[in-house]
Amino acid sequence: MWTILLLTGSNIFMTFAWYGHLKYKDVALWKVILVSWSIAFFEYCLQVPANRIGSGTFSPSQLKVIQEIITLSVFGVFTVYYFGERLHWNHAVAFCCLVAGAFFMFHKF
Repeated sequence: MWTILLLTGSNIFMTFAWYGHLKYKDVALWKVILVSWSIAFFEYCLQVPANRIGSGTFSPSQLKVIQEIITLSVFGVFTVYYFGERLHWNHAVAFCCLVAGAFFMFHKF
């Protein structure tokens, strides 16, 4: 459970680091790079322990799939609340495809 919580927190930081500056297009590029790197530091402070802890239970491939599902979930919420965008049916289909991918990643046939 710690792995999931830490990865969720790290994805929140990284989403703001990568996309938060898009609301501030009038700010100099070097400034948003510096702020983004500062935010990304906290992302790494959560992501590295998450993968360390998770490696005791999950394979690297499984950790990556978990992280991608969390990333899309966080990004979906972020775009709705931060940018005011709407999610559409194709976003749900894409998410379902990732969940299906996770199903196959976690089962050995």
